[in-house]
Amino acid sequence: MAEMLGVRRTSVTEVARRVQSTGAIHYARGEISILDRQILERLSCECHTTLVEQPKSLSR
Repeated sequence: MAEMLGVRRTSVTEVARRVQSTGAIHYARGEISILDRQILERLSCECHTTLVEQPKSLSR
């Protein structure tokens, strides 16, 4: 994931631990499980909504 995002692995681990503390995900040994999608969506930036809505606007 770090390579895909162009960041250090320690940065991914740090953010994943913070998100895990909200109950949105479980993160262990490089594996992420989504536990609460609504929390995860609330934590995400507006980019998530844009990416979800984009295909809908293109098909009109």
